[in-house]
Amino acid sequence: MNKIKPRTLSGFMELLPNQQVYFDSMARRLRESFSLYGFTPLDTPLMEAAEILLAKGGGETEKQIYLLSKGDTDLALRYELTTSLAKYTALNYGRLTFPFRRYEIGKVYRGERAQRGRFREFYQADIDIIGDGGLDILNEAEIPSVIYKCFTSLGLERFVIHINNRKALSGFFEILGIGEEATDVMRSVDKLSKIGVERLSEILSGDLNLTQAQTSEIINFVTYQGDPFEVLGKYKGKNEMFDSGADELAAVKEHLAGLGVPDTHFKIDLSIARGLDYYTGTVYETYMSDYPEVGSVCGGGRYDNLAEYFTDKNLPGVGVAIGLSRLFYILQEQNLLNESALTAPSDVLIIPMTDDLSHAVALATKMREAGLRTQIYGEGKKFKVKVSYADKLNIPYVVFLGEDELSEGKITVKDMATGGQTKASPAVLIANISEKIKSMRSAAPIADKPY
Repeated sequence: MNKIKPRTLSGFMELLPNQQVYFDSMARRLRESFSLYGFTPLDTPLMEAAEILLAKGGGETEKQIYLLSKGDTDLALRYELTTSLAKYTALNYGRLTFPFRRYEIGKVYRGERAQRGRFREFYQADIDIIGDGGLDILNEAEIPSVIYKCFTSLGLERFVIHINNRKALSGFFEILGIGEEATDVMRSVDKLSKIGVERLSEILSGDLNLTQAQTSEIINFVTYQGDPFEVLGKYKGKNEMFDSGADELAAVKEHLAGLGVPDTHFKIDLSIARGLDYYTGTVYETYMSDYPEVGSVCGGGRYDNLAEYFTDKNLPGVGVAIGLSRLFYILQEQNLLNESALTAPSDVLIIPMTDDLSHAVALATKMREAGLRTQIYGEGKKFKVKVSYADKLNIPYVVFLGEDELSEGKITVKDMATGGQTKASPAVLIANISEKIKSMRSAAPIADKPY
């Protein structure tokens, strides 16, 4: 029989066991952070009726959706979590309590070209706050606080949350007399960090046919280096939408200190646009300070009506998404995973030194009852191989249980990090190991070391 060469599809991520521990630890800490802010978990299907996912699709979005057929049914794999949330909220409107605060961490699928750090199958971590008819600006101010809590809980320290308001940008373009081109201008401005000022100027004056005066004014506005509220103040009173956006931006900034976001970790950035027409108010992008070349690792914003394709109810919302697989890839590539974090599958490996395994089984049960992940090595290998097994898996402690230990009613524990051995009663050593393991488990999965 011909053997099939095993392979992982391009754009799909499979991790080794210790890497999976890091990834799962990141997801767990995100869930804990989301829960601190009163978000409830949600798990929507990977697959939806195609008409659901295509409701607000079109253009590039439609090209990226994986379509499937089963009999007479057209199905599709979700390419984001927001559309499924919209369907869920419309479907369960009468049974939900608003504002509805949910988080979801799940896989999404995009049929785009796989490349470094971009996947066809990846985990996304979303939070959204959905209102019923209205949603106060405080909710938009709270989102950066959630982002800050999430990233610091992971162990990240040097990152900045960039904040802007789409109303301010749209109103500014109206002041300049830009009409039909406004959407294209918005998308072009959103690429500033990638293409630079010179290229943006070429696009605005060349591709979009703006006047030199309009181009210069846009460039000066989105690249202003002083207090952003100074340049915003120059245009106040000229456009109602602009004034509303500028006021909302000021309100968000005013709340951030009280919400625990230090001024070192956020920036009012008038170039942030989030190119999609989807967003209507505050928008966010988060960048790692030492790695600006990787782009935004968390983005989102305010939108006026989440479920307009599924219901006549007005359901405004605000939310952000973290590309968890992409973030993990970047952290791993930059050697930022915390080497001191506990990634072993077990806390303790018991190596029986006698033929009678009943004592090892009883001891393992006691250790598990104490909350220690415990494994008994039952293979008939040489002693050196048994200890090497623990070493290769980075298991912190090995317990030796031989005739001497059994006769004395004690156990011998080897600390694999130091090589030191201690013999004492099981109760004493279980308590000692438990305390040390508790400290090891608290280590953040990321060590944000200097560049």
